[in-house]
Amino acid sequence: MNLNMCKKAICILSGGMDSTLTSYIAKNDGYDVIAVHYSYGQRTQTKELESFRKICTRLNTKKKYEINIPFFTDIGASALTDRTIDVPINGIDDKVPATYVPFRNGIFISIAAAIAEKEKATAIFIGVVEEDSSGYPDCTNSFIHNMQNTINQGTQEQTSLKIITPLINLAKKDIVKRSIDLQVPLELTWSCYKNENTACGVCDSCRLRLKGFKLANIEDKIKYTNGEL
Repeated sequence: MNLNMCKKAICILSGGMDSTLTSYIAKNDGYDVIAVHYSYGQRTQTKELESFRKICTRLNTKKKYEINIPFFTDIGASALTDRTIDVPINGIDDKVPATYVPFRNGIFISIAAAIAEKEKATAIFIGVVEEDSSGYPDCTNSFIHNMQNTINQGTQEQTSLKIITPLINLAKKDIVKRSIDLQVPLELTWSCYKNENTACGVCDSCRLRLKGFKLANIEDKIKYTNGEL
């Protein structure tokens, strides 16, 4: 581990597997982790917040932010924030799925940048995955690069932020394996888009998680209503 513990990183931590591993990587790289969680009216926000708090305890984070963003439900246009839109359960295809929340990561990163300015952090860590994912347009290398440039143009001169995406080119099986290597408590993470008690096993997020564990030949310790791919 890097012994320079003075550098600070804002870690966007949903409580899911990807963001949790990303936060552990930040800590392992010598950053003082400031965890940020967003409740934005998503179907599983209570469970995600519970996971976030447990993971922060394991990470021994000295500071965390729990941010409420109520306007996502006013906008709707996503199965995660609009209960009139069903969460897809038939598998992943080439189209942007109904679970895409319009410009969510852009808004998340913008808020994280504001916190970073206040905290004098030098990095924002976010667990976006482009390689093995649902195909969201705000999870790409080009989007992250452009957001970083925009943030550094629109903040104080002494603010120089880097957006770090350690998982962006990884497959889910490699994310699972790296999590095991870093002793990430995957049993505390929550990926399901639909349920807060037992994971459904059929939404895109559950399917990707199950696929990752299966290909990594590692047991997933959370329970599923339907755990067969």
